[in-house]
Order: sequence, then structure tokens, then C-alpha cells
Amino acid sequence: MATSTSDEAFESAHVHEVYDQIASHFSSTRYKPWPIVERFLLGQPEGSVGLDVGCGNGKYLAVNPKLFIVASDRSENLVRIARKHQPHTSLVADTLVLPHPSSSFDFAISIAVIHHLSTPVRRIQAIAAILDVLQPVPKIDNSDELDREIASKALIYVWALEQKHSRRGWDEGDEQDVMVPWVMKQGAENSEKTFNRYYHLYCRGELERDIAAAGGEVVESGYEKDNWWAIAIRSPIA
Repeated sequence: MATSTSDEAFESAHVHEVYDQIASHFSSTRYKPWPIVERFLLGQPEGSVGLDVGCGNGKYLAVNPKLFIVASDRSENLVRIARKHQPHTSLVADTLVLPHPSSSFDFAISIAVIHHLSTPVRRIQAIAAILDVLQPVPKIDNSDELDREIASKALIYVWALEQKHSRRGWDEGDEQDVMVPWVMKQGAENSEKTFNRYYHLYCRGELERDIAAAGGEVVESGYEKDNWWAIAIRSPIA
């Protein structure tokens, strides 16, 4: 069985180092917000403070100018690009060990990040870290009933296994742990170099199960453009 150290080394070689090398080229292809992410951010109350875990080039920081977002990524080169989105804050941080106090954010997003973690335990741990920074679910005035409507929420996206109509052609029953190539031209001769990135392809219902295992409660979920997504809150503590 793989150890935590070997898992970290695998992810370093096949995720973190790759994104540091392809950061500029990758960023040039990432500029249009996905509709459900945009809707989620535009739906946050004015003045809310949120967290973008695995922010990449920071393309979501400019969606709603009435919010303040703390963004983080493991790639130093992507964080340098994200820092151009002022007045937001961007920093290098590990998704598994976020440098923020518990219960300190009004909302969080993590878009196409969790699937880069190489074991179920690490994926659940990452989701738990995101949920931990959300404000606890408040109670409705003068009652013990919880107000899930105004609760702090996290939006999480992961690549789906079920994408038979995409150019990749994966579908139910295929291998879920895959290496996905990124081809980039380099040098004066424009020679091609291929970088392989690790992905865990989530099957139907798996994201919801991971959120529950991480101590969360799913309030909405769905499928969009070869991705599974879910909006979650922290499970109430009895």
C-alpha cells in the first residue's frame, strides 16, 4: 500500500511540477468562467469573503467585484499570474493543509482540483479542509432549526468519468485513475513536449459520498460539461 510520502511524491511529479512548467500556456487557455461557478459567485452577498482553493490563474477572482477572495494554489507560477487580479490575495498553499483558521470564510470554491489527489483518503481530507473554513450553519431566529439557505457554502467541481461524448471518450466502466497529456510547443523550433497530469475521474455519486465522508452535507449537485459538481455546507455538529 502506498504511503503518504509516496503519494505526495507522485502528486509532486505528476501534478505540481507539471503545472509549474505549463503555467503560462495553461493560463492562456483558461479565461472564460464556467456558468454554474459564475452563478454561484454572483449569488454571494455583497461584501462576502471567500476562498478559492486551487485557483490556477485566478480567472474567477474578477467575476464578482463586490466580493473579496483569498486564492491559493500549489503552483508558484500560477499564483504569480493570479496576483494580477487585485485587490484579491493570492498565495501558495497546500490544499490538504490550508493556512486559514476554522470557520473564517463566507463561501469557498474548488474548481477542477480535488481530482488531482491520488487516493480516496487524500481527496476526502482535501474536501474536509475546505469545509472546515466555512462558517457553521446558523439557526433560524428563535428556533433550533438550521438555516441552510443562508449557510456558508462550498462549490466543488471534479472531472467526470461519464463523458463519452467528449473527445476523450471515457465512460462508465473505464479506468478512473488516468494520466492526461498536455502538449506544449517549446523553443525556437517549436518542438512539442508532452506533460502527463494525473486525474482521478469521478463516477456518478462519488463526489457526494466523499463530501459526506468529509463531514459535509450536499445541498445541490449536478453534471456540467464533463464535470460533476456539488454545493455543500458543513454538517451540523450535534
